[in-house]
Amino acid sequence: MAFAPCTCAEEPEFSEYEIKAGFIYNFAKFVEWPPEISRDDNKALTLCISGANPFGNSISVISNKTVQNRRLEIRTLGKNKDFKGCNMVFISSSERELLSQLFEMLRNSPVLTIGDSKDFAQNGVMINLVMDGSKVRFEVNTESARRARISISSKLLKLAKTVYK
Repeated sequence: MAFAPCTCAEEPEFSEYEIKAGFIYNFAKFVEWPPEISRDDNKALTLCISGANPFGNSISVISNKTVQNRRLEIRTLGKNKDFKGCNMVFISSSERELLSQLFEMLRNSPVLTIGDSKDFAQNGVMINLVMDGSKVRFEVNTESARRARISISSKLLKLAKTVYK
């Protein structure tokens, strides 16, 4: 009897990027865009991916879900980096060398920037996903969010591993 296999329910295993996609979906719930952006319920809330897509098909788990009464749409940006219509931009680690140029292109735009590379939050990305052992955590740069007129909920800030001001 001691060697009988366990028939108990097991927790499903998710890949790192499925978990990170879930984090991004939840970030959108706790972020407030300027009134001119947030009151347009008929438009999709668009997450754009800049650079190499580390998510693969994992990002599809959040595609078309509803956030703040808007459908979440996923778009991969080409080399031309057309940020028009993007409400959130995931900046891939492949864009590290272009970070300052991307910030310049997004300046004065109410776009939430998200990344998952070392020091991205310290360098101006608003929310940076980091691995803490085997757990996904996140850092927040409130000054970058403030400049973009994006308000990040205090509930989200309390959960952050680090908050840069």
